Amino acid sequence: MKNISKKMIRRKKIAGLLESNEFGSEVTIMGWVKTKRDTKGGFSFLEINDGSTIKNIQVLAENKMANYTEEILRLTTGCSVIVKGVLVESPGKGQKVEVKATEINIGGWADPDSYPLQKKRHSFEYLRTIAHLRARTNTFGAVARIRNAMSYAIHTFFQDRDFIYLHSPIITGSNCEGAGDMFKVTTLDLQRVKNKGGAVDFTEDFFGKSASLTVSGQLEAEVYALALGNVYTFGPTFRAENSNTYRHLAEFWMVEPEMAFCDLKESIDLGEELIKSTLAYILKNCKDDMDFFNRFVDKDLISTIDNIINKHFERLTYTEAIGILSKSRERFEFPPTWGKDIQSEHERYLCEHFKKPVAVTDYPKEIKPFYMKVNKDSRTVKAMDILLPGIGEIIGGSQREDVYETLLNRIKEMDLDPADYWWYLDLRKYGTVIHSGFGLGFERLMQFVTGLANIRDVIPFPRTPKNLEF
Repeated sequence: MKNISKKMIRRKKIAGLLESNEFGSEVTIMGWVKTKRDTKGGFSFLEINDGSTIKNIQVLAENKMANYTEEILRLTTGCSVIVKGVLVESPGKGQKVEVKATEINIGGWADPDSYPLQKKRHSFEYLRTIAHLRARTNTFGAVARIRNAMSYAIHTFFQDRDFIYLHSPIITGSNCEGAGDMFKVTTLDLQRVKNKGGAVDFTEDFFGKSASLTVSGQLEAEVYALALGNVYTFGPTFRAENSNTYRHLAEFWMVEPEMAFCDLKESIDLGEELIKSTLAYILKNCKDDMDFFNRFVDKDLISTIDNIINKHFERLTYTEAIGILSKSRERFEFPPTWGKDIQSEHERYLCEHFKKPVAVTDYPKEIKPFYMKVNKDSRTVKAMDILLPGIGEIIGGSQREDVYETLLNRIKEMDLDPADYWWYLDLRKYGTVIHSGFGLGFERLMQFVTGLANIRDVIPFPRTPKNLEF
């Protein structure tokens, strides 16, 4: 790259320039060539995008420029450029402004014979194989901007309500869900693992005990909720679940609030408010990107989101849900049975039945984790799932068990070692209170907002079974 003056580096984002009326002002833009058209009249039109918006800005390059023949005529899709010029009104249709270039420097070339992103539509399957370049496409640039805006909206939602943001640990020695689908973390030489009594001797490991990647920040968030009132975590979580479906990832992001002095109903209310607030923010602040998805992915996307924002979520118990499912004439792959978990097909049916999101509560305790508050009937727990149309479960949560003896018994019932949860049990011994919380699957909300069918397409670098590229 040629030497660029400090003045040249003061670039303008294309998103701002497209809305600007500062005609005649000198501007500098930096981005990538989307298309180029050369004319017989001795000038070229370049469509430039810098990632700040789904829209390109047109640059007019005249043959009077010193490097016109040697470099500008050689530009192709994918090349990076630094353009200095004057912002002018555009005579072309569909564009308000363009840049009349006075200087164009080439940042980097892209060989048109090998550049994987040609001027055509590529399948999502193909684009996953070039995840290091797919962010340059309209679809994945829009996904990235919406993901950024949604993150901001979620943090703003909680900060405006005086929640404290907690950085929960990624490496943990306890299993929140009581299942075995966890990734192990170790410094042991796996080729020379020492065994003790037929089991791995973790006393020689870094932490001196078995360690894993977290499946949830909930337990640690409860610690701080029972000291600070309302907290939330927002970070990566991991499941070593061998599910190669459009709904599952091995690494994904979770939003997990925990609230002291809060019961199940209040937790559901907060979950509904969070979803509606986030969706409203995206519609208001990501209009161009949402218009793109509404046009090319789902023509009912924006109207569906509007409908969610403006409707009160339905609330019913698990027992009521099983009753509705059992009485339906739908042929389910998994027949609805009391005591069995509600499947994806059941979740879709319930949302279609009520024509809006549904919150299902009070599940059988045998199918839920140990930390959920046991109801007076001793058969069910104060659990809740919020279901969105087309997506299914988007939020899962509960009122937490606050009675020491009941929690201890539940841990034992799940064949877990109480010694691994001594500190969690301690919270019920010293100033215990009613408290509740939930987890929102960030990528599933992204799927809903964009209309994209596969969860691998709403996270920058998907981690799935047998896939660890990039």
